Amino acid sequence: MIYELRTYTLIPGKQGEYLKLNAEVGRPTRGQKYGTLEGSWTTEFGTLNQFVTLWSYADLVERERLRAELQKNEVWSRDYVPRILPILLAQENKILSTQLPLKPPTDGSHIYELRTYRTQVGKAGEWIGHFKAIMPVREKYSKNVGLWQTEVAQLNEVVHLWAYRDLNDRVAVRAKVAQDPEWQAFLGKGTSLLSDAGARVTHEMRGGIPRRRVIAPTASLVMPETPPT
Repeated sequence: MIYELRTYTLIPGKQGEYLKLNAEVGRPTRGQKYGTLEGSWTTEFGTLNQFVTLWSYADLVERERLRAELQKNEVWSRDYVPRILPILLAQENKILSTQLPLKPPTDGSHIYELRTYRTQVGKAGEWIGHFKAIMPVREKYSKNVGLWQTEVAQLNEVVHLWAYRDLNDRVAVRAKVAQDPEWQAFLGKGTSLLSDAGARVTHEMRGGIPRRRVIAPTASLVMPETPPT
């Protein structure tokens, strides 16, 4: 199983137009026939005017085959892509390998934090090892949604996703974690392995996919859930 994390940066003021096109044309056309949509979000903090989606495929060969089939879909290529391209500023994707299983929350609505850490060259595996070891301590405060390592695009990078009830819950949880002596010991070992870190907070997008599967990416970002492309 591989995952693809896609980020579309939109022209300021065009997010509503993009989401409408996505909901009315993109999602109905694509469905789950060309890869499995695991979640989609819009950014609330971090880089704004972004739409983030997470897709899963059996492997890179299946991804190539399904995307080739998608391009042959006339509604997609004629009625959708030409209408969204003029309102996009940038596109980015990352191919990710799973380090911890994807575990979307099943209760209520959430905000999500998508965190992206870049390690020193060759140190991603070591950092992930420390992170997995401390996870039982960290999950006493809030549950991890997913942990991945980038395999294609920016290397030496780790992506992890967290869900919180709201922004106040996130602040309270992170304050408690910061006081945990075992977490502080982990930071002493792990921080020196990092060269950069970022996050986005997002809102969940609920349209177009089963609610139980909707999650939001973590990097230095808070995002709401949204329907992906």
